[in-house]
Amino acid sequence: MTKLLMLGGTEFVGRALTDDALARGWDVTVFHRGRHAPPPGTRAVHGDRTAPDGLAVLAAPEAGEWDLVVDTWSGAPTAVRDTARLLRGRAGHYTYISSRSVHAYPGNGNAAEDAPLVDGSPDADATAYAEDKRGGEIAATDAFGDRALLVRAGLILGPYENVGRLPWWLGRTARGGPTLAPGPKDLPLQYIDVRDLARWTLDAAAAGLGGPYNAVSPAGHATMGTFLEACAAATGGGAELRWTEAARILDAGIEPWTELPVWLPEGDLHAHMFGADVSRALAAGLRCRPVEETVADTWAWLRSVGGTAPLRPDRSAKGISPEKEAALLGL
Repeated sequence: MTKLLMLGGTEFVGRALTDDALARGWDVTVFHRGRHAPPPGTRAVHGDRTAPDGLAVLAAPEAGEWDLVVDTWSGAPTAVRDTARLLRGRAGHYTYISSRSVHAYPGNGNAAEDAPLVDGSPDADATAYAEDKRGGEIAATDAFGDRALLVRAGLILGPYENVGRLPWWLGRTARGGPTLAPGPKDLPLQYIDVRDLARWTLDAAAAGLGGPYNAVSPAGHATMGTFLEACAAATGGGAELRWTEAARILDAGIEPWTELPVWLPEGDLHAHMFGADVSRALAAGLRCRPVEETVADTWAWLRSVGGTAPLRPDRSAKGISPEKEAALLGL
């Protein structure tokens, strides 16, 4: 039986990874701070990686050994450094869930894994998201070498989302009525369903893959049109999508990505976020489900938790105000 140590494992990406591992029949230990209950069937151990003795429970001889470790940390790289160093003699393989944000901006569209990267240090305290993730990558690689898998995810959507992007659109389309739809309708998106990310990551780790992989869908797997139409269809709220040119939206002072989650107008930032070369991950077995399935399953989960998704404390609320939306639509 494969023995997995999940660093994290109770929320969104970590939860999806833990659920997938349990479905495979793996023996899963979840190391976390105890703020959320881990999935049933795991062995939970508690520690805070930001505290001086936060890894003590893993350092104890009785903690055991593991075939695989998966780390979802997004803060100070020193936490990855210290954990990876501690585990390098007691684990066979280390996966770090990184981000495509480690690629230098603006860069070029269709960027592969060898595109220029931001600077990062494994010895740094928390600075900025991209630099922190890059420092985490270096920390994992320093400790595990070619036994370190760097999963560079992009936009992540799906059940358990605690960032607020897809849940906001689902809530908005559920309310119905004239709905601001940022165009163009055929604007390509690039994202990954959290469950597809989990499945591919564990497959790749079990196969012993190492090095960086861009883990998102092919560009254009969905468009703003298919994404928002799927939201409207899943919620059945009678949303009337009012497709609006990007220039009008920007002239009104509406912020892409935050006030209109997922959407970025055409340009350098769109190419940077939604233009990754994912041929390496596809060749290694990455498969992405239809956007309609991601949206419908997230809506089902959202209703199961009362219609309001949890929000990470380090993330701001998303979405445009009804008043601002109505003003732009002339209502």
